[in-house]
Amino acid sequence: MKLAVLKIDGTPSGKKVELADSVFAAQPNDHAIYLDVVQYLANQRHGNAKTKDRSEIAHSTKKLGRQKGGGGARHGSLKANIFVGGGRVFGPVPRFYHHKLNKKLKKLARISALSYKAQENAIIILEPFTMEAPKTKEFQQIVTAIKAGDRKVLFVLPQNSDNIFLSSRNLPQVNVITVDEINTYAIMNANSLVLIDGVQDIIAQRNER
Repeated sequence: MKLAVLKIDGTPSGKKVELADSVFAAQPNDHAIYLDVVQYLANQRHGNAKTKDRSEIAHSTKKLGRQKGGGGARHGSLKANIFVGGGRVFGPVPRFYHHKLNKKLKKLARISALSYKAQENAIIILEPFTMEAPKTKEFQQIVTAIKAGDRKVLFVLPQNSDNIFLSSRNLPQVNVITVDEINTYAIMNANSLVLIDGVQDIIAQRNER
């Protein structure tokens, strides 16, 4: 599959690049994508929610009334969950949500996600560019010029660029990452995938191993 490389003003640069069929034209595996996305989202969870049960509540342990003959239920402490300020029953406690996936499965999921974007003609190759200073307006002009769309756009850079990242930070529809950070969730969550020229070769090399 060949794609024309665009300049930042949206015009063709005259160069075309070949996308590796083994990475961008593979048979997608939906279940692999599902498992990888679930793992990614689960690993974002901190699991810090915590409530106190009756053993952790700071209340007197004095018995509230006599055991029998009071005309109501027996109670031994204000720490019981039925009282205001009492402990919570079966409340959340800190837990670890992380889990692992086989490397081959994650690789299959990434290839499947990239192949879907290629099938949808949602991949744009952009020639390398730099920004002398963080300018959101200038970055928005680039997004508009290359016709990346007004929905979610994922920019993949070969290496980190603070000015480009800061320029895109105030644009809710744009996400900028480096090729080292690319993952199945980020690819599938984007409507358009913008690869800086050269990134496609790095992705192909890493996923063909």
